Amino acid sequence: MPLARLARSGDRTAVDVPKVQDEAIRDLRRAREDAISDLKDATFRLKAFLLRHDIRYTGRANWGPAHLRWLSAVVCPTPTQPIVLQAYVRAVHEHTERRQRLEQELHEPGQAWRLYPVVEALQAWRGVQCTVAVTLVAAMGALTRFATPRELMQCLGLVPSEYSSGEQRRQGAMTQAGNTHARRVLVEGAGASRYPAKVSRHLPLRLETQPTIIQDLSWQAQVRLCKRSRRLVSRGKHAHVVPGAIARELAGCMWAMAREVSITP
Repeated sequence: MPLARLARSGDRTAVDVPKVQDEAIRDLRRAREDAISDLKDATFRLKAFLLRHDIRYTGRANWGPAHLRWLSAVVCPTPTQPIVLQAYVRAVHEHTERRQRLEQELHEPGQAWRLYPVVEALQAWRGVQCTVAVTLVAAMGALTRFATPRELMQCLGLVPSEYSSGEQRRQGAMTQAGNTHARRVLVEGAGASRYPAKVSRHLPLRLETQPTIIQDLSWQAQVRLCKRSRRLVSRGKHAHVVPGAIARELAGCMWAMAREVSITP
């Protein structure tokens, strides 16, 4: 009876139940995030070991071919320390290969996934490649299940927090609620809006299979987001605040694009 009364009054909130294949893609995405975390821990341990013994790399880029050759030629003062060094280096290589394998599997979910057309459409945005699109769709499910784009923004934790008392209303930082991984990749993708609007070298390859309406939405949103980013910077907004604001608008653009894509139930 209480559920019936709540349904009659409209106070019940619909919950999206993922299908078996949706949950499988989520597990693959979680495994990739775990591999990235393990790789960061392994690289931190290796750097800490080298710094403890005042062994410093003077090159430019870490983990490139030159850096790996330098690691193989490092000479430790005692016979025991090379064993530790090789163990740390081997752990970095293993986690790197594990992350690459999972990313390859994540990029090939297959045409059988019901949400794969949305993943392909979202890659029409500059800065939103396959990893970002799959992570977002796997975490949030069908974007059109949200009645308005603001509901999607709220679920991603990209809306300002609010502190109200009586007639006073004050807004604070982003709520940062919802899925952390989806919000992070979306903010990272929004970082491309700090550059002038243009069609990059790889973007036409992702757009050639999309209908005209998707291509038009992609260019219109890119111009809008680039202008918005420059306007926020000119107003003196902090460099860490601008990507979050752009990510909020990008989420709304993705919601509009998802409505143009047909998916199987």
